[in-house]
Amino acid sequence: MPRPIEALVHTDALAHNLARARAQAPNARVWAVVKANAYGHGIERAFDGLRAADGFALLDLAEAERLRALDWRGPILLLEGVFEPRDLELCSRLKLWHAVHCEQQIDWLAMHKTHEPHRVFLKLNSGMNRLGFTPAAFRAAYARLEALPQVDEIGLMTHFSDADSLRRGADGIAHQLAAFQAATEGLAGERTIANSAATLRHAPRTTEDWVRAGIMVYGGVPDFPEHDAAHWDLRPAMTLRSRLIGVQQLQPGDTVGYGSAFTAEQPTRIGVVACGYADGYPRHAPTGTPVLVDGQRTRTLGRVSMDMLAVDLTALPASGWGSEVTLWGEGPRGSRLPIDEVAQAAGTIGYELMCAVAPRVPVRCA
Repeated sequence: MPRPIEALVHTDALAHNLARARAQAPNARVWAVVKANAYGHGIERAFDGLRAADGFALLDLAEAERLRALDWRGPILLLEGVFEPRDLELCSRLKLWHAVHCEQQIDWLAMHKTHEPHRVFLKLNSGMNRLGFTPAAFRAAYARLEALPQVDEIGLMTHFSDADSLRRGADGIAHQLAAFQAATEGLAGERTIANSAATLRHAPRTTEDWVRAGIMVYGGVPDFPEHDAAHWDLRPAMTLRSRLIGVQQLQPGDTVGYGSAFTAEQPTRIGVVACGYADGYPRHAPTGTPVLVDGQRTRTLGRVSMDMLAVDLTALPASGWGSEVTLWGEGPRGSRLPIDEVAQAAGTIGYELMCAVAPRVPVRCA
């Protein structure tokens, strides 16, 4: 039989979470963000759950080709724009919309030969300080684009750094929202400024024209632990599960795994799970990271190995060899382990865990 670990993608949860984005921004259209292979879920697997989106946003031209191969004929937005001049040829052929965040990209457009002008989103650096034109340079960049026959409609975009929390004790988006409003005042074009956090926490002042629903459509919570998935009515779109392939009985003083990172202080029954860091489970997850065995909550013990990890069965006498283990997501009999809880215990975020599931793990739609 194959090794028992697998990941499940819940298309019904994707559809539900997309509907939640619509409910938060009823007057806007919704980009479903499918960068990083749909946050590790797989574009082809996620597509059915997200096909009700108004458009898809991503980074990679190859991923855009995959969406067109799925017969998606609606808008596709390249969030970082093009990376070299010849990319514009593929944008023309695939009818891709693309961000413009630097002078070089405008230069490439000016040299591009095309029969159909491009739709672009001009990006403002409103304070994130990654990509985009400064407020002082923004209007000149807009004027350059407006003068090009290669450009049709110009949209306006920015990205918030602190939409999920406060910034220096104050409203996390106020300074960037003010910068965006000042820089774009009087300019024509559709706006897209809200990521998942801004859609959930700051609607309606951030949700005009288009919102970009990323982590929320996969059931991750951008402002965890302040709020959890239940608070926002989000459902996990991915389950990582396996089974127990061994059971050991420890006596006081016995240790578990490499480095003897866990020492039993009392008689302890442990289970060994067919899952490790080579499957994408975080190696740095410490003793105490939550896990479900047969739908009941328990904890990991000791270090995570390449192919295995240990869990505490002391309070679960009915569980043993072959028991189902939910590393995150939907468990048996209605149980659930939010990915954000696992990520917090491991000192990371749910985004990373979704994207890190290894190629050797079989994935199927549920």
